[in-house]
Amino acid sequence: MKSICVYCGSNPGRDPAFVAAAQDVGARLAGAGVEIVYGGGQVGLMGELANAAMQAGGRVVGVIPEFLALKEIAHLDLSALYVVQSMHARKAKMAHLSDAFIALPGGIGTMEELFEIWTWGQLGQHRKPVGLLNVNGYYDDLVAFLDKMTAQDFLAADHRGSLMVSDDIEALLKAFDGYEAPPADVRLKTLQT
Repeated sequence: MKSICVYCGSNPGRDPAFVAAAQDVGARLAGAGVEIVYGGGQVGLMGELANAAMQAGGRVVGVIPEFLALKEIAHLDLSALYVVQSMHARKAKMAHLSDAFIALPGGIGTMEELFEIWTWGQLGQHRKPVGLLNVNGYYDDLVAFLDKMTAQDFLAADHRGSLMVSDDIEALLKAFDGYEAPPADVRLKTLQT
């Protein structure tokens, strides 16, 4: 993988493990020569991720909408920073620049980014791996709910499986290496014909 998009919070969260994980992911990806694409802020987990990667000699690309550049305090010491017009443009640019996607702990913005890129994969708009780094069980309830969605037949099992979940970044990256995207949702194809 040449570049990985990392979604994460603009706040650090309460558990110090969240900051440690963001720093670890930044340093590990930089050490592996993987470019990081992220939301472009210098605060919260976003800032921790970017700073750790830059300190490790990595390449970090930020993408931030103009209206958030001041609120999230755009990180000006990156390898590249794209200031775009909207959240839609931000997500599209991040998707275009990235070979894979990882969500660290975060709030509703992180959830929205994760679910949109995962949905795009389900609809066949990309064939890139998507993963959830489950730091200290942060995403346990979400994973259980996704399993419930699958059990209730709202989410196909192969598409549920396409969201890789691990509490270990190395295991997640290894899973990415062997990733094969499932076919686009058959029910959607049936409706289109």
